[in-house]
Amino acid sequence: MTSWNAIDEAIGRHLEGSLEELGRLCAVPSVSAQGTAMRECAELLVNMLQARGFESRIIATDGHPIVYAERSGRSDRTVLLYNHYDVQPAEPLDLWESPPFEPSRRDGQMFARGVSDDKGHIECRLAAIDSFLEVEGELPCAIKFVIEGEEEIGSVHLPDFIRDHTDLLAADACLWEFGAVNVEGVPVQYAGMRGICYVELSVETASRDSHSGETGSIFQNAAWRLIWALRSLKGTDELIRLPGFYDRVIPPSERDLELLSALPDPADYHHEHYGIEGYLKGIEGGLDLRREMVFVPTCTICGLTAGYQGEGSKTVLPARASAKVDFRLVPDQRPDEVLVQLRAHLDQGGFTDVEIEWMGGGPPGRTDLDDPFLQMVVASAEEIYGTPQIIEPITGGSGPNHTFLHDLGLPVATAGIGYPGAKAHAPNENIVIDHFVKGAQHTARILTGLAEM
Repeated sequence: MTSWNAIDEAIGRHLEGSLEELGRLCAVPSVSAQGTAMRECAELLVNMLQARGFESRIIATDGHPIVYAERSGRSDRTVLLYNHYDVQPAEPLDLWESPPFEPSRRDGQMFARGVSDDKGHIECRLAAIDSFLEVEGELPCAIKFVIEGEEEIGSVHLPDFIRDHTDLLAADACLWEFGAVNVEGVPVQYAGMRGICYVELSVETASRDSHSGETGSIFQNAAWRLIWALRSLKGTDELIRLPGFYDRVIPPSERDLELLSALPDPADYHHEHYGIEGYLKGIEGGLDLRREMVFVPTCTICGLTAGYQGEGSKTVLPARASAKVDFRLVPDQRPDEVLVQLRAHLDQGGFTDVEIEWMGGGPPGRTDLDDPFLQMVVASAEEIYGTPQIIEPITGGSGPNHTFLHDLGLPVATAGIGYPGAKAHAPNENIVIDHFVKGAQHTARILTGLAEM
């Protein structure tokens, strides 16, 4: 019988060591988009896991390597812990209050790039593991880690890795890479994720830029050409114009809507933190806003590049223009089909010269809301937070959960240390240290809960 007082005391006793180790991990600038320090970070993780008695190794992919580790437990039941060691670029650097790769602590928080997304979650799980190894000398269940290095760039090679290693990754359930409390401090269970299709659109109208005065009235302008193509993707009514784009969309069920209705209204938070005056389609808040945020697909221009963008003026006609675009997908849309629809739409509109480069993505995925593992994770939060997790049937973000659900056949549940002010992907990314402690305590309950299921 697990002594939870002893487990929690061990987590608290080793908190300083856990945060110091987290600091060393965050000091490694493993930015997958830039390809920096990836091998170094993977090797550090292997050493950290081996120090805890895990059989751990680096497995190569056609991209950044994956860290795999396993250790048996008192029960043969096995949990697969999915995490990632890559982080977002830290720019703009001038907005950081302390250097992004020099972790610092102040006012009960820890600041660094990746401290929340996702290295803090890795360390949180290690803190729970450490407590069991100290107090009980063994783990309550078998644990496998798969820690990838490409989550922030679309997990391009992870699905193939999963399909090629189904026997190695066999488990009873998967604990996902993140978890959080909401604006009211209530822990949230994210039972699904939207899919994503991320592309770069580009067009080239000449071999080089030219003088806008000499050529502006006789040459094609790549920037205008791309803008017209982008303008055709979505109307002012916010409907996406790709042929067949909405054919696969499954509307939310009555239960989905009931769960959404029980969630806090995010309207005031968005107004306060983003300075917006209103929402698209005249939506004001409440259930309409929650539904629109997660059950409606999107087309977003994430970035535009063309011509001169430096200080002052330069009268130039751009020869090349590009835009990064993402489509967030809802059940039961598929990114490969969206690519076909996008090509067909551009060609039908006369934009055969606009090239499409696939940047990554994956289908949406959802865990059965009645799955016993998910429900156990939900209920086990109450001892730590004073309330069970509230269930968000699907979240607006995306990740590779579809391959865990469908290729490995695992239920996927979330639990962790995030909160609305974590500023993941932004300057001054942080965690609240008290959230870290509670996340480790909850993780410990989940490991024992799986062993006893």
